[in-house]
Amino acid sequence: GSGGGGCVVGDVDGSRHQHKFVLSRRSRPNGVKMVNQRTLVTPAQLKEAQDGYSHSVSMTMGRDKSVVINYDCDESTDMFQLGRSADASIDFIVLDTIPNQHRSAEPVRAHSTVSRYACRIVCERGPPYTARLFAAGFDTKNRIVLNEQATKWTRKSDNMMDALTTNGVLLLRPQGGFDASSEPGLWREISVAGDVFRIRKSRADRDRGAPVSGESNELTDGCLIDLCGVTLLWRSSISRSQTPSDGQVDALRLRLNAARPQCPVGLNTLQFPSGASSSRSGIQSQPHAYLKCGHVHGQHEWDAANGAAGETGQSQTRRTCPLCRKIGPYVKLRFGVESAFYVDTESQTFAFVPCGHVASEKTVKYWSKVPIPYGPEELLARCPFCAFPIMGNPGFVQLMWDSQ
Repeated sequence: GSGGGGCVVGDVDGSRHQHKFVLSRRSRPNGVKMVNQRTLVTPAQLKEAQDGYSHSVSMTMGRDKSVVINYDCDESTDMFQLGRSADASIDFIVLDTIPNQHRSAEPVRAHSTVSRYACRIVCERGPPYTARLFAAGFDTKNRIVLNEQATKWTRKSDNMMDALTTNGVLLLRPQGGFDASSEPGLWREISVAGDVFRIRKSRADRDRGAPVSGESNELTDGCLIDLCGVTLLWRSSISRSQTPSDGQVDALRLRLNAARPQCPVGLNTLQFPSGASSSRSGIQSQPHAYLKCGHVHGQHEWDAANGAAGETGQSQTRRTCPLCRKIGPYVKLRFGVESAFYVDTESQTFAFVPCGHVASEKTVKYWSKVPIPYGPEELLARCPFCAFPIMGNPGFVQLMWDSQ
């Protein structure tokens, strides 16, 4: 999921709360498919309507009226559920991404906007193993319950009811696949039944967006799933094998270190630490960069007295580069360790502005043009490794080592 950058902050069930999840074919299928719909007028009819079916979606239509959509077992699919809840029905626990949280000594606790039962992904058990996204997940009683305030309507295709969840489940599909030449697509909202709509004006808006024809809820390589508080990147197994592995990314880090670059001021050798120790501060050998020009130095105090606090809330300082005299933010560089965010296998020679995460040229160029939800209404390009908003134009800088 975007924002983890290769680590998880927080004290949650470790077996189901990771910075990445792998969906594999289950030993026994647990998928479900829509069977029928019933309109009820009394609470007693609810249990009767659900008897004999494995799962159900109930919608309150008014004071004395409800609709129940029944689902039954589908042996051709596997279902995986994501949400904030630690209930057994949730396969993967996802929590809100706090931008740059990995830089803090203590986890930041905030009111979560991620739903307890946010969404479900249904995968075919046989070729071509198509995966599809649906809003809302079933609870421990195998029910999805939508109250009277939920946005609901009748589908023209089959006269069945459909709905949106409170904060919505959004999907963005890159145009042309997930590679250096790709362009970001448009964000769409996915309904409980899996239909596709234009996004609402705000997440809390009760007016549904217009239906989108010619698009589906199928997950393809590079799709982004936004659950209002956390954004997840979907990588297909076939395409994932064509991008760098974690080991290859770390090998690129070691190759940079093997060149033994020097700080032009302190004349000490610079080294990128491993991912496990990259959050430590106060190390003189840790590469830093002037984001205005890209010149790389070590940690030094040259011109520190004239520096002023930056505006990004990251304790940055505006300092003068001793090589070119340009004035701008001076930040610690960190390797982007989550390999799934890379679009190629080239060396990490660029950095995002202003967070300082280092990645390949094509990777920073791709992510700098992807709008990712930020708050209830904004769409901003964000660093995939720390979720901090990318600033300026173009939003990245080429790194210039002393040897260059």
